[in-house]
Amino acid sequence: MHRLQTAIFPLAFVLALPMTLGGCVGALVVGGLAAAGGAGYEAAQERGVNGTIDDFAIKANIQQAWNQTDPRFDVTLTLTVYQGQVLLTGDAADPAMKRRAAEIAGRVPGVRRVFDNIEVANTSDAWDAAQDAWISTQVRSDLLLEDGVRSENYEIETANRSVYLLGSARSQTELDKATYLARYVPGVRRVVSYVEIRSGVPVASEQGPQAYPGSGPASADGYPPPTSPPPGPSAPIQVQKL
Repeated sequence: MHRLQTAIFPLAFVLALPMTLGGCVGALVVGGLAAAGGAGYEAAQERGVNGTIDDFAIKANIQQAWNQTDPRFDVTLTLTVYQGQVLLTGDAADPAMKRRAAEIAGRVPGVRRVFDNIEVANTSDAWDAAQDAWISTQVRSDLLLEDGVRSENYEIETANRSVYLLGSARSQTELDKATYLARYVPGVRRVVSYVEIRSGVPVASEQGPQAYPGSGPASADGYPPPTSPPPGPSAPIQVQKL
């Protein structure tokens, strides 16, 4: 899975670079997807350009530290960084490898907290990696097209069909939309949210699921049906205490 993500990163970076430098009104490009309209990448993403650069530096420093310790880390593990928060996913050969990877990441300057979701298991095969990549792409697409969701503020990572959301939401209602859409993507086993409300209040301290306007009546579990894709089998949502 890590190699697959590495292959698509240069394209996403090249597409995003002109707007990062120019700040012009035009298409918003995030993860290789474009959305018409908007006031530029910097304005759309709450962390801004400086925050993005800091996160890139943190990620590079973690990868460098991993490579110096054990080259397997950068091959079988994946890290995602948002505003100094580090999400670790992937497969570790044993508990010691899992523990060591998290410890190294936590010591890198600028890291605020580490969310360790590394699984101790055999490395995923190509089919698993392709399925995870498809799920991430579908979740990004659904968030991009959903009214009231600023998709640029969400980092999405899928590992073993578990979707992890990292980032900042402008409101609990927006986050409800994002997690609800993710849970209905075919093949998703669960949705884990590490997203904070923009005000800085951890999502875990907010009220439970609520219906959001314009999406029809709420379902039995309190969530409204998604606007896209159509209702179908849903995965459980886990909101992690931050």
